[in-house]
Amino acid sequence: MSASSNQVTELLADWSRGDVKAREALIPLVYDELRRLANSYLRQERNDHTLQPTALVHEAYLRLIAQRDIEWKDKGHFFAITAQLMRRILVDHARSHLAEKRGRGVTKVPLDDAFVIAREVPGKMLVLDESLGCLARVDPRQAQIVELRVFAGLSVEEAAEFLGISLATVKRDWRMAKAWLSHEIEKSRDL
Repeated sequence: MSASSNQVTELLADWSRGDVKAREALIPLVYDELRRLANSYLRQERNDHTLQPTALVHEAYLRLIAQRDIEWKDKGHFFAITAQLMRRILVDHARSHLAEKRGRGVTKVPLDDAFVIAREVPGKMLVLDESLGCLARVDPRQAQIVELRVFAGLSVEEAAEFLGISLATVKRDWRMAKAWLSHEIEKSRDL
């Protein structure tokens, strides 16, 4: 079931005002898009990952409803927050997986390698996540573009539409974010 952006935005506004029925009406309207987002994230993960798209969507939903005092702006804002929650779930899962393999440390890798192999080794996902967290403190929009491009699998055009900014801005921020992250990951290798 596909919903218009206006319909979703209206339900989000009602949810922001505490209308639980609006929240309940929203989820069926965006569920297919949430599954697509979860599938995109899980394609970036290792092949033997234990989380399935449905479980990732449901865990993200539980975390969404636990959020208090969010002033939802629009459909893009909702999906940006949901994408961040899904990333956090996967990072938490990777940390838990590493903890089970006692004594195994996190290895620093170049950004290009991290994008490709994060799905195979949970520790690599943690390195990328730490670097992305640093970028978010420096330039939140650039970090959000990386999340959308790398973790959600959106194209440059889709990210621009999703964020409501120009294609040129996304391209510029994407180039700058990749360079910044590469530098940070390389710098952390030397520690």
